[in-house]
Amino acid sequence: MLHRPGQARGDGVILTHGAGTDCHSPLIANLAAAFEHAGFYVLRYDLPFRQQRLKGPPFPAQAVRDREGVRKAAAVMRSIAPGRLFAAGHSYGGRQSAMAAAEDPTMADGLVLFSYPLHPPRKPEQLRTGFFSELRTPALFVHGTLDPFGSIDELRAQIAAIPARTDVLAVEGAAHDLKRAPGLAGEIVERMLF
Repeated sequence: MLHRPGQARGDGVILTHGAGTDCHSPLIANLAAAFEHAGFYVLRYDLPFRQQRLKGPPFPAQAVRDREGVRKAAAVMRSIAPGRLFAAGHSYGGRQSAMAAAEDPTMADGLVLFSYPLHPPRKPEQLRTGFFSELRTPALFVHGTLDPFGSIDELRAQIAAIPARTDVLAVEGAAHDLKRAPGLAGEIVERMLF
């Protein structure tokens, strides 16, 4: 779904969902509206695993196709918005967006990662950060202080491995669902304009 702002700044955002939802989830729809209101073109899209109408979480073998879906969405947005491109995603969608950017540093000018899943809940030893040292794209992490997929301290420790500029916006009292994130749109936009 393409959102066209009334007062366009020229920049674009591609925005995708987590493993258990789709691009129509309240969080993604509300974030898209907030970005559009701030003057961004927004492409709200489903990852390939969800386009196949599969129920439940994606299979690990599907991740390569999901990253290709992120790259295709980025190419579409590059043809629409002449300015900077931000790849954004919630949880699994953010992880796949970040991995796609690590594989192709020209894909996006910045990342906005909502509830990045550092590890499965109660399994801090199973980190999902092995590619962080290869990530050259500036990244804003929007993360709840009660997220069971990683604490703020764990997040700060892990993103130290990223050689690009990073920032963390801690959302007090928020869990993995980040229901309060759309209300922080102004601060998110301010911080993402690296």
